[in-house]
Amino acid sequence: MNIKFLDLKAQYDAIKREIDPALSELINSGSFVLGKAVSRFENDFAEYCGCRYAIGVDSGTSALLLALKALGIGPGDEVITAANTFIATVAAIIHTGATPVLVDIDPDTRNIDLNLIEKHLTPRTRAIIPVHLYGSMVDMNRLAPLADKHHLLVLEDAAQAHGARFHGKPAGSFGMAAGFSFYPAKNLGAYGEAGAVVTSDAGLADEIKMLRDHGSMKKYFHEKIGFNARMDGLQGAILAVKLKYLDKWNTERNRVAERYRNNLKDLPLVPPMSFDDSYQVYHQFVIEVDQRDKFQKFLLDKGIPTMIHYPVPIHMQNAFIDSGFHSGSYPVTEKLAGRIVSLPIYPELSNEEIDYISRYIHEFFTGKSNQ
Repeated sequence: MNIKFLDLKAQYDAIKREIDPALSELINSGSFVLGKAVSRFENDFAEYCGCRYAIGVDSGTSALLLALKALGIGPGDEVITAANTFIATVAAIIHTGATPVLVDIDPDTRNIDLNLIEKHLTPRTRAIIPVHLYGSMVDMNRLAPLADKHHLLVLEDAAQAHGARFHGKPAGSFGMAAGFSFYPAKNLGAYGEAGAVVTSDAGLADEIKMLRDHGSMKKYFHEKIGFNARMDGLQGAILAVKLKYLDKWNTERNRVAERYRNNLKDLPLVPPMSFDDSYQVYHQFVIEVDQRDKFQKFLLDKGIPTMIHYPVPIHMQNAFIDSGFHSGSYPVTEKLAGRIVSLPIYPELSNEEIDYISRYIHEFFTGKSNQ
């Protein structure tokens, strides 16, 4: 059996009867930048996230950057975030001129360790970016009062958490704003690069709309030096169709995750934690194993691809070598980076394929198949 790590073609085949007419309509309209298709998606996505506004942009990275700029973050400020995240989270902070302050992660949740945040606060700390990594939300009931106590702005990085909920409340609806990525591999993915900021603050929404379009609210009249970060009309049309299926797809991801849990429960590996107070959407199904390289090669030889999210922590990246980070500052993040493996997970992954993957994982650890 030849397993795919992700099968975007299967997803397209299932909805092409809606995607193709939407694209044809958009092309015939000639509205390729922003326009009605983007506005329609913005309205639908804001409602989905429990927010008043959504602002479509060209990537998840731009979503974080523009939100930070609109919140007034800049040189002299410090912004706290998780040491275990994709590089874009920290790059967005640096591009504002602010200083990122990394906090190690909780070994169980794999998200920012809330017990460590206050140790990293200084008079310059202005904001915190909780990252809902792998589709599992940070405990926002604990974070919110801590942020209020220290007068910190909260910007959620929900790039991997489309549809996730904490105590029934959607990801993106907890902070002043939230940044989402619609990179094609995400739970809600475009057919190229795209992102969005969601917020319920009207002034903040207007500021982000202006910043994404060269600092302009009226064509050729520019109030600020902004960015060219507008969402393509094509992506808006695609995302408007796909949003209708997001809950169904997330349910299927939970099916895959639960089958993995049941199949692998007796093996010497660490699966993602499950939580009673939140709904995970499993952007990735990340396990921890010893002898990771050997494990990955064994599975690949059986036609099973895996990935590592992420193999090199932020503070050990060459790009940030002059940022004051150093190896050893974030022991949990570093330990995890040496042990994590992402297994294939997507809505179209069949039970037969999950069982096939599980069978060879059993064989790796025990020398024999479990079937």
